[in-house]
Amino acid sequence: MEHSKTRMIAEAGVAIAIAQVLSFITLFHMPQGGSIKAASMVPLMIFAYRWGGTRGILAGVVYGILHFLLGFKSSIHYLSIILDYLVAYGVIGVCGYFKDNTTGLISGSIVAIALRWFASVTSGAVVFASYAPQGQNPWIYSMIYNASYMVPDGILNIIVLLFVYQGVKRGLRRGA
Repeated sequence: MEHSKTRMIAEAGVAIAIAQVLSFITLFHMPQGGSIKAASMVPLMIFAYRWGGTRGILAGVVYGILHFLLGFKSSIHYLSIILDYLVAYGVIGVCGYFKDNTTGLISGSIVAIALRWFASVTSGAVVFASYAPQGQNPWIYSMIYNASYMVPDGILNIIVLLFVYQGVKRGLRRGA
């Protein structure tokens, strides 16, 4: 039992570290924050699929804290920190509640990415409403703005996850 808990904590640390390193590789950066990264959510997703949603959410929150401390900050408003970092990365762990077959990987990842988008949309509409063009509803602006980078980023993460998951899973079983 203790070996399994130690292994889980070690894997969480490695997943968080790899996700953070990948987050430094920015493929495209939006002017008011947000960017397409080099599949930086994949390590957190793999951890969540292996260890379950609750532990995946916890790892995502820890990653969010680290990512806020080490990354580009478009805001230091407390609601932005909560929604764009703690909630948005925490919900990535929700994919761990889905089965680790191809259908579960795709559907769980879509749900997790959609929840991340919703957290960022809420932050954008509440904290960054002043960025919306004159006369445009801040919720609509935030939906469009956040989708412009999160949809391609989400697709990239799902594609990479589908390519690497089975190999990573086999490799981790061999190391047990």
